[in-house]
Amino acid sequence: MAIFKAGTDPLEGLAAYLEPFSALVRRSESKHALERYTTGLLSDLPRKTAADMGRTLPGTNDQRLREFLTNTVWDAREMDHLRIGHMVKHATASGGVLIVDDTGFAKKGSHSVGVARQYSGTLGRVDNCQVLVTTHYVDGVFDWPVMARLYLPEQWCQDSARRDKAQVPSGIDFQTKGKIALDLIDKGRDAGIEPKAVLTDAGYGDQTPFLDGLEARQLPYGAAVGVAVRFRLAEAVEADPGDPPPSETSGKGRPRKASTLADRIPCLEARTILDALPPEAWSRTAWREGAKGALVKECARVRVYRCGQHGKHIASSGWLVGERPLEGHAGDRKQYLVWGLDETGLDELMGLLHARWVIERFYQDAKGELGLDDYEGRLWQGFHRHLALVMLAHCFLTLRQSYGAKLPQPAPSARAFPPRGSKKYRRIEKARD
Repeated sequence: MAIFKAGTDPLEGLAAYLEPFSALVRRSESKHALERYTTGLLSDLPRKTAADMGRTLPGTNDQRLREFLTNTVWDAREMDHLRIGHMVKHATASGGVLIVDDTGFAKKGSHSVGVARQYSGTLGRVDNCQVLVTTHYVDGVFDWPVMARLYLPEQWCQDSARRDKAQVPSGIDFQTKGKIALDLIDKGRDAGIEPKAVLTDAGYGDQTPFLDGLEARQLPYGAAVGVAVRFRLAEAVEADPGDPPPSETSGKGRPRKASTLADRIPCLEARTILDALPPEAWSRTAWREGAKGALVKECARVRVYRCGQHGKHIASSGWLVGERPLEGHAGDRKQYLVWGLDETGLDELMGLLHARWVIERFYQDAKGELGLDDYEGRLWQGFHRHLALVMLAHCFLTLRQSYGAKLPQPAPSARAFPPRGSKKYRRIEKARD
């Protein structure tokens, strides 16, 4: 995936691609550092740290690249917004979805921003690491990263000394990964992305507030859920006659307490519901060609209502979708909750749910080729600027793959660096300090 030669001149097409983003910085030295850093990420260096790139790339050095990440005034969020707008215009097709996921970076020590002993699905265990929440766009033609933000554990948020040392902005409070994901989705939509649906794994599908947030935004979703997540069968809920009126009494004794729907209809675990489906409810479904032929499973779906904490009834119905290997074949059983996609057939739905594999390929490419996990600094701002530049480089490669050397030229930036002395300039300066 990487481009293997980096000289003093920009890589073919890169200078024109970076021109609108160069407007986010003032000085020519900073514009040059932007090009050199991006070129370094696209090179074949085994590690993409500022030190390694500074020693190897012609026309720059370690100090200049570190200065660009830490002290030069520019806004990574502005860069993300510009990049997303350009990709929406030139790298989208119909039916695009947003994938929500997170990835871990193993770390030693305790000073890198956000590092803690925490669970990482990437590592498959609790370990000392940083965790990055990401959103990723995919359709039938294109896929590219949208936005990313570091998950800051609660112990970090409560430790003012560590926050100050890592220069965590004062407005950053503790947020669950689900809340961070909703914020990233909002920012992606603000930049022009209108997804057909949001796809997540069970780490997010098991979070009631996250699903509530998607539904409040009227965003259809397909979320993997754990086997023990509970639902009420829609058939039972919709047939419930309600609590009968109290019978006439002589006036003695306590009046009978009215029952609730939650009292009358039990919550059942997802696996229990799927196991109870009759054989005719299951059908063979193929969604795409894999390395060893078509991917085929037995699938079924049933209408359900979500259950909240302590069995609380949530007036939100969707499809509980089950997936299991064909008889005599190996494989895992899986279950998903799908909301807002009632008009989508089961075959199409399974293809949509299995689009999530793309983000694993992105993590592999971004870490193996673009240095996603090579940032060695300890600061919040430097970490997120490195992320913004990695995503910028990845989108350049996406466009190169689709358009060849003649990349579509971004429109001139309307978000150029604010004039010195303006309110926005002072705000950025203050955030830097």
